[in-house]
Amino acid sequence: MRRLRIGAGAGYSGDRIEPAVELAEKGSLDYLVFECLAERTIALAQQERRRDPSGGYDPLLAERMEAVLPACRAAGTKIVTNAGAAHPEAAARRVQEVARAHGLRGLRIAAVTGDDVVDLVRRADLPIPETGGTVADLGERLVSANAYLGVAPIVEALAGGADVVVTGRAADPALFLAPLIHAYGWSMSDWPRLGQGTVVGHLLECAGQVTGGYFADPGVKEVTDLARLGFPIAEVEADGPFVVTKVPGSGGRVSEATCKEQLLYEIHDPGRYLTPDVTADFTGVTVAEVGPDRVLVRGGSGQPRPAALKVSVGYLDGFVGEGQISYAGPGAVRRARLAIEIVAERLRLTGVRSRETRFDLIGLNALHGEPRPAGPEPYEVRVRVAARTATLEEASRIGREVETLYTNGPAGGGGATRSAREVIAMASTLLPRERVETRVQYLEV
Repeated sequence: MRRLRIGAGAGYSGDRIEPAVELAEKGSLDYLVFECLAERTIALAQQERRRDPSGGYDPLLAERMEAVLPACRAAGTKIVTNAGAAHPEAAARRVQEVARAHGLRGLRIAAVTGDDVVDLVRRADLPIPETGGTVADLGERLVSANAYLGVAPIVEALAGGADVVVTGRAADPALFLAPLIHAYGWSMSDWPRLGQGTVVGHLLECAGQVTGGYFADPGVKEVTDLARLGFPIAEVEADGPFVVTKVPGSGGRVSEATCKEQLLYEIHDPGRYLTPDVTADFTGVTVAEVGPDRVLVRGGSGQPRPAALKVSVGYLDGFVGEGQISYAGPGAVRRARLAIEIVAERLRLTGVRSRETRFDLIGLNALHGEPRPAGPEPYEVRVRVAARTATLEEASRIGREVETLYTNGPAGGGGATRSAREVIAMASTLLPRERVETRVQYLEV
């Protein structure tokens, strides 16, 4: 059997769309996967669904489908995506609308649900290790609770003839592993193969990161034509080894180094990478360049899956107010420091209550603290004041005080901005997998 070709069309919600079109039109793919969720993304999507019951899915879903669905249909490429976010059913209906608008008859769309476990979590009162408390402690501040689903419902959807599978919170590697299980008939308890398939998903899930994005460092790690960065393709053999590559002529670079960096990305214990489907073992993985922009990856393995599913819990955690203003030219740093002194005193005089406040000089000390005394003084610097508060009104006062520096502060301040927003914090808990029930619903075009 020829190798299964899987492409990564997105690595996060706001990712570029053109590389996915390139994959759909020139990648000769069996599957195109869009990984669009981060931890906070789904909590924000739950808030959006509360505001608009017909929403809650990825805001670029329709635009992505408009761009790739006709080409995928013509090539026989199936699509798997977690762009359903907080509302996979509504997302599937939106895909159906796009397909109908393009006259793509005979298309089958599956919506995978069951990851929304907020009621289960609330009733179970599970512990939250990050806070030392429990879900019950959050009370009305609880916004969302979404379990990381594994491959099973996606495999079910593909076996049911789905051309497009839309999920909510599924584990990132599961989006890539499920097509392999479906195509090659892997057992759900073949831990070594599932571990190797998880390596496929982990290398591709961030899309352009394995083809040179978040890798380039001029003079150290050169990557050409990043403006036309091509997204990755995995050519996977039936027993798991695969080649990472990209569309010939696209920008970027696939090398041992890009693959190694992505392999270690967000991995705590490479010998026990916990997913809903397998405890993956990356310690035996090898990578080898076998041609230009072609890297062979093998050696992944695994052990039985964890007994519980990770659940991302989103909750309201106060507000953040922020103000910024720039100073440039001779004495810019001295004037910026005076501006900070003024704002700090103003917040004290006006009684602004905050749980945490930061005073930064962007370009000088915002990331690494104060520079060494011998370092050169910047010719331009930007003041940033941010504070976490209990109310939106208090948060709004932070930026207003910074803005008043225009006429009440040091000379030459400009480009002031201010904002205030609600904070959605994320925490994690564990839920026994048997409590989570998934469902696959189909729509026809």
